[in-house]
Parts: sequence; structure tokens; C-alpha cells
Amino acid sequence: MDATVPMTPTQRLRSIFSGSVGNLVEWYDWYAYSAFAIYFAPHFFPKGDTTAQLMDTAAVFAVGFLMRPVGGWLMGLYADRHGRKAALMLSVLLMCAGSLLIAVAPGYDRIGLAAPALLVFARLLQGLSVGGEYGTSATYLSEMAHSRHRGFWSSFQYVTLVMGQLIALALLVLLQRALLTEDQLHDWGWRIPFVVGALCAVTALYLRRGMQETESFATARNTRDRQQRGSLRVLMQHPREVLTVIGLTMGGTLSFYTFTTYPQKFLVNTGGFSKADATLISAASLFVFMLLQPVVGALSDRTGRRPILIAFGVLGTLFTYTILSGIATASTVLNAFAWVMSGLLIVSGYTSINAVVKAELFPAHIRALGVGLPYALTVSLFGGTAEYLALWFKQIGHESYFYVYVTACVAVSLLVYVSMRDTKHHSRIDRDHESRDTVDANAPLRERTPA
Repeated sequence: MDATVPMTPTQRLRSIFSGSVGNLVEWYDWYAYSAFAIYFAPHFFPKGDTTAQLMDTAAVFAVGFLMRPVGGWLMGLYADRHGRKAALMLSVLLMCAGSLLIAVAPGYDRIGLAAPALLVFARLLQGLSVGGEYGTSATYLSEMAHSRHRGFWSSFQYVTLVMGQLIALALLVLLQRALLTEDQLHDWGWRIPFVVGALCAVTALYLRRGMQETESFATARNTRDRQQRGSLRVLMQHPREVLTVIGLTMGGTLSFYTFTTYPQKFLVNTGGFSKADATLISAASLFVFMLLQPVVGALSDRTGRRPILIAFGVLGTLFTYTILSGIATASTVLNAFAWVMSGLLIVSGYTSINAVVKAELFPAHIRALGVGLPYALTVSLFGGTAEYLALWFKQIGHESYFYVYVTACVAVSLLVYVSMRDTKHHSRIDRDHESRDTVDANAPLRERTPA
């Protein structure tokens, strides 16, 4: 799209919708693996005890998680060099291929070790896809939204992320309770969610074909940085921004995984709740959490990003220990829901706006890589290990140490929030638009001093 041709409101909204729907499909496929692992684990691994098979499946899940930084790097490079739209289409295509491969893969009893090898390959594709999706979609939604509503629209990245998780969980419950028997789920029913995911990915790919390229990328494409866009060497010219992304992500991603993916096990393992009650509490709290995202995102458009992040940092530092202790000792479903929801309410101060804050830190020619790579590395280090560390501290008899660990990480992020400038008022995305209006497309871009 020519940088001189402004988009109509309809084109802008259609592009935001297509980007959001694609993100939902990506995260549905990512979480479907975890939700249905108990059913397909015996299909891909040698016969043995269930625990060993699940551990093998979890190891493959971890491999996919470790691929996220690679995806953030490669897809960020691609997005900064060839456009946000092209990268988002490639991302959903990789996810479609991974899901379809899992859906049709023969079992261990038919092809031996090739079965787990296929599963690993499929998960590598999905890891690359979801690793690249975050940085590129965060960049796309932030660049596409009008500056007055950028926090609101970018918050839909986490709306669709959580919605994908809930849809995967809902499909599991539907298949378990209404459509299939336990034997059917083990025999062939576990393939259904991956077929659904592949079909949804094709739909998302079709929708993303109609997306408009962002004005920020169209402007950057014609600047002096054309030959340097999307390289690690250029990224290293922005060390403060990279360190800011790492610092503001550390406490936020750890808190996010602590209160979204870990509670189901925490409620059963420590709280003594049944699996059914734990699932109900988790699903209900995630649903409310999803609805909170655009509310807090819109609030940041009025108050600024920094006050919202500081509120998360202060409340997380003061109350994380108390909330986790409350979940551990909750005696009723309603009481446990209130404790989990308290944690998620605080975490919303991070999740709803972290994408737009990171996007507003970087100039357009390095934005997707700048958002995606340091974020993915930090998530793998802190978010990806959250559940393991929580269980390890419990195993050694010091479960409360995990509460202290989460609190400390949030406190470190709080120091970053306090020291950083408010990106709403010092946004590099707004500078992109100023450059488009004031600089001729063929003239060199005079890079301004970073905020």
C-alpha cells in the first residue's frame, strides 16, 4: 500500500479484525496440544506407563516453547524486511501445517520412531509460528490503530490469546461430555481439534490476504534504512529499548503464567480441589480476565501507559504473596475464584498494554524484531519455567519460595516502569506518521534522537 494513500476507517477495522482472528487461531492451536495431550500421548510413543508418555509429550511441548525465540527472530526479520502482512500470513501458514501434520500423523505402532519425530517437527513449526506471531501482531495492531485508541485495539492481542485457550478447553469438554466416548477420544477423537485448527488457520489465512499493510512500514520501506531493516546489527543500536522490553516483560510474563496456566494444577495439588472444580475456576477466571483487557487498554489511552504498568508493579509486589497463599488455603470454589481473579485483575495492568508499549519503543524499520526477539527470550526464560519452578519448590518442601520469586521479579519490573518514559506521549509510531507527512518518499530519513 502506498504510504501517501490513507486508509479508510472500514479498511482499518477490517485489518485489525483479520489480525486479531489470526492471533486467536494461532493460540487455539498452541493450547490444543496441551489440552489433548493425555489422549494422543499413547499414539506417538512406545507403550509404557501413562506418566512416562505424558512426560515425553511434555518434552515435545518444551521443544516448541524453546523455538519461540527463534520464531521471534526469524519472523521479526521477515516482517521488518517484507512487511507485517507477509509475516502474519506466513505465521498462520506454519501453524496450519503443524496442526495438519499432527492430525494425520501415523502412530508409533505403524512407523516406529518416525512418529515422535513427526510430532517434534510439527511442534517446531508451531513454535516458530507462535514465536513470530507475538512480535508481528503486536507491531501490526499497534501501527494499524489510531493513536487515540491504540491501547484499546492492541489489547485485543491478549483477548484473542485467552479466547484461543478457552476455545480449546471448551472443545475438549464438548467432546468429553457430549460427542465421544473415552475410547473414541483415545482412538481417533484427539485428531479432531487439530483438524479444526488447520481449517481455522486456512480461514485466517484467507482473511489476512485482505489486510492492508501498515503506513509505518510503507514509510520505512522508502528510507535510508532500506538495506538495514530487520537485522540484529541494527537492533543492537537500540540497547536501551531492548533492555526495557526484557525488564518490563520479566515480571509480567511470570505473573501471567502463574495466574493463567498454573492455577489448575495449583488448586488440585495444593488447594485440594477436584479436577472438575479446578477447571471450572480456571475457565471462569480466564473468561473475566479476557473481558478486562480492552477495558484496561482503553484506560491507558486516557491515563497513559506508564501509570497502568506502575499500578501492576506496585500491586503485584505488595499482594502476590498474599494472593498465592490465599489460593493455597481457599476452602470453597467461590473463595478460590476470588483469589485467582484478584491475581488476574492485577496482571491485566501488564497484559492489556505490554504489546503497544513495546511497539511504541522502536522505529518502524526494526520494530517487529525489536518487539518479538527480546520478548520471546524473556518469556522462554521466565514464563516457560514458571510452572516447573512452582512444582519444584513444592517438591522440596518450600512452596512459599515461589511466591517470593514471583514477587521479586515483579519488583524488578517495577523499577523499569518507574524509570521509563511514557510511550503514549513519546511514541515512535507517531514519529513514523510525522515522517510520512513531512519527508519525501525518496529523501533520506533523518533519524531523530530516541525517546
